[in-house]
Amino acid sequence: MVASVRVLKLLRRYKPAISAALIILLIQGLVVWSLRSLEEGEAERKTRRSKLPDHNSQDSKRDGALWDKTNSLSGRYRGRWNARLERTGGTAASSQRKGSSRRGGNARIRQKTPQERGGMAAGLDVMPHDLSSSRNFSDSRGGVDGPVKLPAAAMPGEPGSVDGAHQTPNSDFLPKCEIVGKDALSALHRATSQQCRQEIANIVCQHQAGQLMPEALPQLCPQIAIYHTSHFYYIHVDQRSNYLHRQAQALASLYSNVRVTPWRMATIWGGASLLTMYLRSMADLLAMRDWSWDFFINLSAADYPIRDNNQLVAFLSKYRRMNFIKSHGRDNARFIRKQGLDRLFFECDTHMWRLGDRKIPNGISVDGGSDWFLLNRPFVEYVINSEDDLVTNMKRFYAYTLLPAESFFHTVLENSAHCETMVDNNLRITNWNRKLGCKCQYKHIVDWCGCSPNDFKPQDLIRIQQLTRPTFFARKFESTVSQEAIDILDTHLYGQYAPGTLALKAYWESVFELSDGVGSLSDVALTAYTSFIRLGLENLRTSQSNMEACRFEPVGRPLAVHFYFYDDRFQGYLVRQEVRAPGSRDRETLELWAVPQATLVFESNLKEFERLKNLEIGTDWDPKERIFRNFGGVIGPLDEPLAVQKWARGPNLTATIVWMDPALVVAASYDITVDVDAEYTQYKPPLQHPLRPGTWTVRVLKQWKHVAEVRFLVMPLTFNNKEPLRKEDSWLHSGPPGNLYLDQSFQQLSSVLKLPPQQPALQVAQRHAQLVGQSLEEWVDSLVGTYWVIGDLCTTKTSSCAALGSCSRTTWSSLCPDPKSELGPVKSDGRI
Repeated sequence: MVASVRVLKLLRRYKPAISAALIILLIQGLVVWSLRSLEEGEAERKTRRSKLPDHNSQDSKRDGALWDKTNSLSGRYRGRWNARLERTGGTAASSQRKGSSRRGGNARIRQKTPQERGGMAAGLDVMPHDLSSSRNFSDSRGGVDGPVKLPAAAMPGEPGSVDGAHQTPNSDFLPKCEIVGKDALSALHRATSQQCRQEIANIVCQHQAGQLMPEALPQLCPQIAIYHTSHFYYIHVDQRSNYLHRQAQALASLYSNVRVTPWRMATIWGGASLLTMYLRSMADLLAMRDWSWDFFINLSAADYPIRDNNQLVAFLSKYRRMNFIKSHGRDNARFIRKQGLDRLFFECDTHMWRLGDRKIPNGISVDGGSDWFLLNRPFVEYVINSEDDLVTNMKRFYAYTLLPAESFFHTVLENSAHCETMVDNNLRITNWNRKLGCKCQYKHIVDWCGCSPNDFKPQDLIRIQQLTRPTFFARKFESTVSQEAIDILDTHLYGQYAPGTLALKAYWESVFELSDGVGSLSDVALTAYTSFIRLGLENLRTSQSNMEACRFEPVGRPLAVHFYFYDDRFQGYLVRQEVRAPGSRDRETLELWAVPQATLVFESNLKEFERLKNLEIGTDWDPKERIFRNFGGVIGPLDEPLAVQKWARGPNLTATIVWMDPALVVAASYDITVDVDAEYTQYKPPLQHPLRPGTWTVRVLKQWKHVAEVRFLVMPLTFNNKEPLRKEDSWLHSGPPGNLYLDQSFQQLSSVLKLPPQQPALQVAQRHAQLVGQSLEEWVDSLVGTYWVIGDLCTTKTSSCAALGSCSRTTWSSLCPDPKSELGPVKSDGRI
């Protein structure tokens, strides 16, 4: 074979692995397989419903001998699995499927009260303190009156409306009809661009005129041993991921069976753009006459093989006429409702807008399920090239559908002459944990609630061991969550690395490259990275004070920034910077390692509060993986920090959480009730902006007695819109109007909290707010140096400073060789 499944593994990694991205698909790897040289004259089965063999029969045991010889992580597959069974009532039933849909659901999205905007986790009750009541000051009153439960986000299946439905849309466009319906009016009001508003208006008018409803269609369902294989990899990289695109292009230049789409799209969760990307990729592949393939397999950067290519090829060779696609189950009405198929959606401005209700086309058996599938070439050709009413009308219908890739191929397959080829198994295992994955985490990009699977961790791999059906891929995997889980699978598939191999537990992920422009950075990130550089160069100068050659100054903006993880723990930022000696024109490139410092402090004699294991403040909280995606907690004045507490099992308790800013202003105070089984509690107080920069303090109290305290930095900005901060930008550092972060003041708590006098701290904060230029940078560096230390520096080539080692021989550096991502020439056996 020309390439191995090893390529799939390497695509998702750094150097030049294609790694996962983040709350959006960074890469869609589209894999097509060629299965040739089948024995001529093999008798074809002439049945209306194709089935895989019954593994309880003698024949099936013989046919499946090759499969049974290939062990899973735990041994043999002993289960039974079938193709789609009898069709009843015009709808294909699933085989032994209890089924619930993977995603979808109807959301209740509405304007929230300030308390609700803070958010809430399962098992957490939050009651913002009312200072007009004395209950907050009594040693025996913590939770006596009972907490006020904030409404949790609506789960899939609940009806509702969207934010601002009562408001009138902007009038900077000319609709072709009178727009009616709260969903459509809300979408028009919230859309950010005039082009998007005009497109929404046009779609709504067409919908109201009945122009988007397909005509009723009749159902049409009447109805490779291999000696050589070729595998082709067609990669689409999201339009917003330029670094990954460059890495994918570099990979394609090395191998003739790897290509990158010449076009790119910005796909979003649930968006019609994902289906468009699939269809366009299929059309490209059909047009490639030099690539002869038989199966189209879609893979993302979060997918990982759990068997090798030879096993997959052997399996597909026996079932080469089949299409492997997973259905939701039998309850179509519930699926339609949860999936929002009876709603009109439109994608623009990287958002999926809900525009109103619609009807399902008559005469169509609607099905859906997973959007990960293996489709044979004849069906792909039918979907792309056919101009019959079914394909034409379904493409039009699903162009205005939420999560279209989870239903389009299922519906076309089941209503076409290819329906006999459907197998209710997509040959994958997905790590679902709906308690964690169904938290409406995509509301910022889609007017709906949906679900997403969890990343595999080592303790989850038992699910792969226990499989009783043919499975070749698993998802999701993410190195920033668990590199160890990937290493375990690597060892299972390919064996162990040699003892002493470096960097096996390390993982690097690109955050920024200057070639993408500083516009891709936030002002607070640019502030942090430039401060790290100044601190690193100052440390080098002071530690080598007798060496004039070790004095450098930065040149321009940072060249590159990486996350660095080791042993599944975030270890800090790696910042690469061009420097030169003062007065010299010669430039060098250095890389430094900035390491975050812990600031959490517990009191002694915690008693029942020994349940509290961690208190963390950050932004970009991922409730599914229970981590902050803003690694390192770089927070600026315009951010919205969240407090998360981690608990062990124990007695129910009520805790008080108090936030204080650098000027000793009590910004927020609230109670949380922690249930006996609660693992995490979280709350984001809706603080007014800008947050005052400097050291903030969050305390956990038991009846107003100190239990734990964590300090975090709200970083002053040295840049505004990527330009150096000016005097007129001082409002960014001045705190909220009237020093009031919420609708009420909590300053009465100062005496209870035993805070020092506020006035001196307030005067210092006011002076700091006026700083610009070098004075501002010195203040920023003094703060950053409190929460970060410079672990080390290295040079990309021989340096004038002899104290600097080579980055290529420094184990923490992003330029250190990574054996997990090495790519070599294709060997005689087709492997890399």
